Amino acid sequence: MNVENQNIETKSVWKDEYLKWVCGFANAKGGTLFIGIDNSGNVVGVQNYKKLLEDLPNKIANILGISVEVNLLSENDKFFIEIKIDSYSNPISYQGRFYFRSGSTIQELKGNALEKLLLKKIGKKWDSITAEGFTMEDLSETAINIFRKKASKSKRVPIEDINESNENLIKLLGLTNNNELKRAAVIAFGKNPEQLITGSYVKIGFFRTHSDLLYQDEIYGSLFEQVEKTMDLLTTKYMRANIAYEGLTRTETYDYPEEALREALLNALIHKDYTSSNPVQISVYGSWMMIYNNGELPENWTIKTLTDKHTSEPANPDIAKAFFRAGYIEIWGRGIRDTIDYCINAGLPKPYYKKMGPGLAIVFEKEIGASNFGIIEDETPPKTSEKTSEKTSEKTSEKILEAIFSDKKITIFELARKLGKTTRAVEMSIMKLKSDGELVRIGSDKTGYWELKSNYKISERFGKDFGTIRKEFRNEFSPDELQTLQLIGDDPKITAKEIADELNKSSRTIENYISKFRKFKIVKRVGPKLGGYWEIVKK
Repeated sequence: MNVENQNIETKSVWKDEYLKWVCGFANAKGGTLFIGIDNSGNVVGVQNYKKLLEDLPNKIANILGISVEVNLLSENDKFFIEIKIDSYSNPISYQGRFYFRSGSTIQELKGNALEKLLLKKIGKKWDSITAEGFTMEDLSETAINIFRKKASKSKRVPIEDINESNENLIKLLGLTNNNELKRAAVIAFGKNPEQLITGSYVKIGFFRTHSDLLYQDEIYGSLFEQVEKTMDLLTTKYMRANIAYEGLTRTETYDYPEEALREALLNALIHKDYTSSNPVQISVYGSWMMIYNNGELPENWTIKTLTDKHTSEPANPDIAKAFFRAGYIEIWGRGIRDTIDYCINAGLPKPYYKKMGPGLAIVFEKEIGASNFGIIEDETPPKTSEKTSEKTSEKTSEKILEAIFSDKKITIFELARKLGKTTRAVEMSIMKLKSDGELVRIGSDKTGYWELKSNYKISERFGKDFGTIRKEFRNEFSPDELQTLQLIGDDPKITAKEIADELNKSSRTIENYISKFRKFKIVKRVGPKLGGYWEIVKK
């Protein structure tokens, strides 16, 4: 006989207190209770089986209000009883208390756990229940204005509804029950959702190691405000922008795509189990980031179900509807896939989900295995000839210098991601550049920056002869002068004033740079001052 598991319980003799187990099975997924079998699965038999066969169905029906199947079985001339209990759609109580079968134990449900069971049994979601004692005065004008602005762009709310009063707008969004606010309204739009349920906020921390927290922030308020404030903090305080130029256009990219982080944050806030009293937690490390929320997967789902194409089953449908209408989320069920695609398209490892305790976490990495949670792939390089290895090393060094020229505060992890190399390979190249006098580190690893000690080729756009310029005038050009030269190469019609504005220099300084270029016959002017253009002279 099989021993106890989630769906099977064995008892040597019958006691009326075992009605708790029957109740627990009925509130869970159903199960079987055997009487006359010990905990080891040995059939010990029952003497009064005839009486039990007659009494148990009636006793269970009278006390619990449910019907069960009671059977007499035998093994080795010993009789035992099988009680088959179905899962019930309505909540079942025993002496005014509710029990639930979890694993191989029986638990009495209280507080939030009991409310979850009751809501599940009656087919309601937590966010659809009336928020007792809350009125329109408790909602944030800022949050409502954010919604109006976003909904106007999304075109998912009729313009006449957007222009309604706050009270009518909330009603039109389906966030009231008989003119009283739902919990969804207080969580999504409330000034202080903490007054409704503890843990309705976001916590961000920057860690050097798992146990070494450097600094942290907590973001309170409505969900609409939490999303905006959290994203602002992540991009201004917890991640450093990598600045680049496309012509005169300045572009900023972050360690992880903003779109991916926003999707993951929205997913955590919308699918959070608000009865858990735990905030959404964002842990930021030097080479990886994790977003965690207390929220279980839908029944019978696995991590694979989550990351494959799937239907949408929001834990808080009313909250999800509000964010959908505001245009924050697109087609339900696509957010996870989009998050993964954003990272892959940015050249980053595929983010992965991990079950952690009662909740779920998504992990973003700069390189595979950075989080110590993922699988570290074999990075053993293929065998190459010494000559090929030297050429590869020189090319890597050039790319490192070009990247540092664009961003003096770029980190080794960021260089590795940008170049598609391991951090170890980048570190080795940097060591060589330092020993050759090409590169110097100023300050600490955390707050310092790189300083270039010589000129270097900044772009292949000027042809192979630009490498000759580098060698011939090795100590002649400063990084600002080279940046000026690159801007001229990007836009031959750029003016000295426009370059000055771009580099935050005076026009006179830029004119001096250009005079220097003319002296070395690197740049010449074609046409008049007004209407003409610059030309890079190639030897």
